[in-house]
Amino acid sequence: MTVHSVVVFAFDGVRLLDVSAPLEVFSTAWAGYEVRVCSPGGRDVRTSCGLRIGADLSADAVTAADTLIVPGAVDVGRCAAVAPGVAALAARSGRVASVCTGAFALAAAGLLAGRRATTHWEHAAELARRYPDVAVTPDAIHVRDGEVWSSAGVTAGIDLCLALVEEDRGPGAARAVARDLVVFLQRPGGQSQFSAASRVPPTGHPVVRPLLDAVVADPAADHSAQALARRAGVSARHLTRLFREQVGVTPAACVERVRVEAARMLLEGGAGVTRAAARSGLGSDESLRRAFARHFGVTPSAYLARFRTSVSV
Repeated sequence: MTVHSVVVFAFDGVRLLDVSAPLEVFSTAWAGYEVRVCSPGGRDVRTSCGLRIGADLSADAVTAADTLIVPGAVDVGRCAAVAPGVAALAARSGRVASVCTGAFALAAAGLLAGRRATTHWEHAAELARRYPDVAVTPDAIHVRDGEVWSSAGVTAGIDLCLALVEEDRGPGAARAVARDLVVFLQRPGGQSQFSAASRVPPTGHPVVRPLLDAVVADPAADHSAQALARRAGVSARHLTRLFREQVGVTPAACVERVRVEAARMLLEGGAGVTRAAARSGLGSDESLRRAFARHFGVTPSAYLARFRTSVSV
């Protein structure tokens, strides 16, 4: 079996889990992998949690790598600061992958120009603002564009590395690693980083808050814009303006998000697709499938197969 060299680039302020997660995945899939940690000057680095970690070699001493992993930092400025080192390493690497805000290092090094990428949802807007030539996918678990990969926050680095192992060694090897680490194999790259309901910002607005509470309490009720407006005693046009100001979406979009989340919980609780569609207010099986595709990037059946907590790894 050909040895595949993996280099993880560590630097001061790096998130410990962004480093350790790839190390765990590739070292668990030990057959055929040589995994090393490099750092600027080969020095020990202090992680964001204060723990010091040692490096196997200096970044300058890396002559070639099949895979380069670039972790992130809580302070995205630290990521941008190491961009020259990342660019030099990438030029000597076959494929490059970032974990969490490591995408900022890739972008600053020019590796994401004209490419699709993702990062931690909290920093996605900033990545898009700083680097307008990057097509940011804000809530994907991981994204591949050619030989450049990027992933969302922290544990998404495990998903990304499992995908890399699957590409290198096949699904059987990736499944064995997932079983050993007791993690799911595997959230697909298009899976949303977080639930639909959590994307609705909290608001204490005296008109909008009671309506949101009513929708969550009974998702299957009549929550059309007209019905919500009548309940609030305002015009549908004014209600839409309030929702855009307070929640960031229209009343219809907000209601769909809540209903999708309700359907997800029903499915995880054992309900069938038809029952989940009816009780969540989405109506038909087809409406549920379309809504799941929009919000989660997968079908309801695929969601259950991969993410249901009662399924053993």
